[in-house]
Formats: sequence, structure tokens, C-alpha cells
Amino acid sequence: MKIILMRHGQAEDETRPDSARQLTDYGQQQAAQTAEYIIENYAPDHFVVSPYKRAQQTLSALQSRAPTVPCIVQDNITPSDDAHMALADIAKIEAECLVVVCHMSIVAYLAGLLTGDSPESFALAEARVFEMEFVMTGMANEIDRFVPQQPR
Repeated sequence: MKIILMRHGQAEDETRPDSARQLTDYGQQQAAQTAEYIIENYAPDHFVVSPYKRAQQTLSALQSRAPTVPCIVQDNITPSDDAHMALADIAKIEAECLVVVCHMSIVAYLAGLLTGDSPESFALAEARVFEMEFVMTGMANEIDRFVPQQPR
């Protein structure tokens, strides 16, 4: 199976509560670039997304390209959630190619758990693809990575 971890695109400054921050126009473009890459190169059969607005908006770029793929909102993949608990919930989802759209720093911790390596920061709207027989700590190999244009 494959798990694709994707961080949301560039979000507005923290003038609103963290859960309500929205993508900037640039963040929308980043999300579109990454969504295009994922859909052209993989066949997602399930989406999982954080309940936060910027992650939901990032997911929209994927859904516009793959409108029939089912989606689950997972409440425990927000920035400061526990990655172990989040991964346990992700492992319960039956999928061959699962895309998880969430945030720093949990996305880095999830990637670290999958491979057994130290967490490594994700760029805005970056996607990393992991392949494994089953979801368990240290059982995945990173096989691909896509980073869209970043702000200068």
C-alpha cells in the first residue's frame, strides 16, 4: 500500500484562530501543483484530511481532480496532535493509495514514524509517498517526493 503525506499550502498570517486560517492565493496555486502531480502519478482511493480550514482548502485541489474518491475528516491530525494516535487511526483505513492532508509538525512526525527515521520538516504543499506492506512504525520506504514552488 501507499500513503501520501501532504502538507497544506501557504496560509494567511495568524490573524484568525489557527483552525480558521485560510490558504493565500499562492497557497492555492501550490496545492494545485501538488494535486496535479499526485493525480498524474498515483491513483488515490481514499483521502484523509484535518478539520482545519487550510487543510480542507488544500484537499479541494485534489478533490477537483478526483471527485469520486471518498474522504474522511480525521480530528487528530492537527498541528499539535499525537502522531502515534493519528497513525493508529490512519492504519484502520482500508486503502491501496491513501492521501493524508495535514500540517507541520504532525506531518513530519507521521513520516518519521512510518520510516523509523527522525522527523524532517515538509515544505509548503509538499507531498511524500511511502510504500509498505502494512501500516506499522518503521515499515515504510519513502519512494517519491514532490515540492511545489515555494515563496521567495
